[in-house]
Amino acid sequence: MPTPEHVPSTTTAGTAGSYDVVVAGGGPGGSTTAALVAMAGHRVLLLEKESFPRHQIGESLLPATIHGVCRFLGVTGELEKAGFMPKRGGTFRWGANPEPWNFLFAYSPLMSGPTSTAYQVERMKFDKILLDNARRVGVEVREQCTAVAALREGGQVAGLRWTDTDGRAHETRARYVVDASGSNSRLARTVADRHYSDFFRNVALYGYYEGGKRLPGPDAGNILCCAWDDGWFWYIPLTDTLTSVGAVVNRSQIGALSRDPEAAMARFVERAPMIKDYLKDAVRVTDGPYGRLRVRKDYSYAMERFWQPGMVLVGDAACFVDPVFSTGVHLATYGGLLAARSINSVLGGGLAEERAFGEFERRYRREYGVFYEFLLAFYDMQHNEESYFWQARKVSRAEATDLRAFVELIGGVSSGESALIDLDTLKERFGSSSKDLADAVTRTGPAQSESGERMGELFGTQVVTEVMQGMNEIQARASMGGVTTLEKPLFEGGLVASPDGLGWALPTPAGTGAEPQAGA
Repeated sequence: MPTPEHVPSTTTAGTAGSYDVVVAGGGPGGSTTAALVAMAGHRVLLLEKESFPRHQIGESLLPATIHGVCRFLGVTGELEKAGFMPKRGGTFRWGANPEPWNFLFAYSPLMSGPTSTAYQVERMKFDKILLDNARRVGVEVREQCTAVAALREGGQVAGLRWTDTDGRAHETRARYVVDASGSNSRLARTVADRHYSDFFRNVALYGYYEGGKRLPGPDAGNILCCAWDDGWFWYIPLTDTLTSVGAVVNRSQIGALSRDPEAAMARFVERAPMIKDYLKDAVRVTDGPYGRLRVRKDYSYAMERFWQPGMVLVGDAACFVDPVFSTGVHLATYGGLLAARSINSVLGGGLAEERAFGEFERRYRREYGVFYEFLLAFYDMQHNEESYFWQARKVSRAEATDLRAFVELIGGVSSGESALIDLDTLKERFGSSSKDLADAVTRTGPAQSESGERMGELFGTQVVTEVMQGMNEIQARASMGGVTTLEKPLFEGGLVASPDGLGWALPTPAGTGAEPQAGA
């Protein structure tokens, strides 16, 4: 953790301040990057144009965020105290199967047991937890301050020009600028061009309802994704009574959505029988931060480059993919982790900039690309769930079974990154008997579910066997040493996480058990 001398003093308005890193944007990507750089002892300024708490969409999270990045940040206890809705997996009314079908995170040995849930969160609360944590570890956070333009010197970014809440201009010099300011970023345009998907150009109309129906039994906290003739709905239970409901449709309907969102939402609900049934006794919230229907463009895109000398893009400033698998916060926090490792490695003198940020770009782009490629197949409604599972294994190039590949992709852990998995919990479970582990998997399986999914034949003894085999593999590797023994380079000649997880290192030679060393 940074000591007090690493915390920069407040600069006077209108004067220049100097930091190692300045971050534009206080959402999950920005606060994650800022906190992990500060934890390495560097001076960090974070500028957020709004005042927290503030409304944001993207409320369904993945285990990789909760049990990986958030554990690494040290906010696990605060998330537990917040009382967010537990999410065991997802329920889909999708594809050729006319009946809803489920998946559970517990089907993967990387996520089974205590870490087999994520959360459905009110982003106003979740994002504030992460931003306050950045403050706590030494980041200087300034809200209601807007990034205006990058400062340049010698052909690279050398700082940031910004305005405060009173409109006064400031210039802050920094070794690195992190743009985590979202899809409407002004800064990202100076890095590269944005390439939009020709396929995923949808818009979402969403609002909040009190009193909506819940999925039965242990699936009550699942996200429900329900396809219908003109698009699909998300149905996210945020509390026992509050639900986020959104209709994702083709961009050709944006005119009707904007002119009369109430009529459009009523029409969409009427055409989606399952959603209509779930909302039949519900009342839409009409006051407070959840009190209106909102329209958001859900165009999928990626920047041509995710970094340039002196600047790195994180979150929606870098890329965005269709939200059916709730990947927004995952991609933002994972990108923040990768960016922080690269920044810390360069500032610490361990790696050349091209090597460090080359690793950042390849890993980040791979994660985006895997989700994007899989979604192309998932939107084909002529297939059933078994076909989707096979496609997940294909795009992620997993050695696991089709089902496990699907769950690990959707859970955000298909990369095998140790920082996205709760290794301490895994190691604790290594001491359990085979019977205890098998019983735990069986208890979480859909045989105990009341949701009526047509998947029981897929999740019997074979799943328990696969989980046990996976546990044995992890145990064998973990017994060889520390955190990095679970991880191999994702690419030939690539890097792995440093022992503390805050930077990059050369991979340990196989079988030596030696500590990895940073390399130029």
